[in-house]
Amino acid sequence: MSDESAADFAGEPDGFERLWTPHRMVYIEGENKPPDGTPETCPFCRIPTNDDETGLLVHRDELAFVVLNLYPYSPGHVLVCPYRHVADYTDLTEDERIAVGRLTAQSMSVLRQVSAPHGFNLGINQGAVAGAGIAAHLHQHVVPRWAGDGNFLPVIGQTKAIPQLLGDTWRLLHKAWPQVADRTDPGHPLTEQGVS
Repeated sequence: MSDESAADFAGEPDGFERLWTPHRMVYIEGENKPPDGTPETCPFCRIPTNDDETGLLVHRDELAFVVLNLYPYSPGHVLVCPYRHVADYTDLTEDERIAVGRLTAQSMSVLRQVSAPHGFNLGINQGAVAGAGIAAHLHQHVVPRWAGDGNFLPVIGQTKAIPQLLGDTWRLLHKAWPQVADRTDPGHPLTEQGVS
């Protein structure tokens, strides 16, 4: 045990406490990022080949799917991905754009039911220069937000506190999807019969 003061170490004393988050280093160093842009190495192409729980896949549709973000900004942060390996929004077919839009709306409905967020950030980071971590496979972010969730940690500590385990979030969303999201789909038989 050392009696050394923190002031004896490199760096300027600044009065800030440090919240160490070494588990984030694997993401920063590129864990799970594909070595190239091919479908063979793409995690978004691989995820649908797993069972839902292993892949954190919340919902499967005909042309697209919803998966939990492995490195979420907040609990319930999901990604809406087309099955087809395309990099640019303009490469999607009209049906794929409709599917991505429908699943984005359904994701918001399910998240409102499960987590009662106060708002959402929705977005597609188109290309690596725009912030896409995996630029070769298009994906839409649906990030639930709560008043006050942008507290001091991200501003000062460059750290996000995620208060829910991914497995717990997956179970809640996966269970709620059939009861909530399908009823918001205008083409769903229960909606057409007037049941909601």
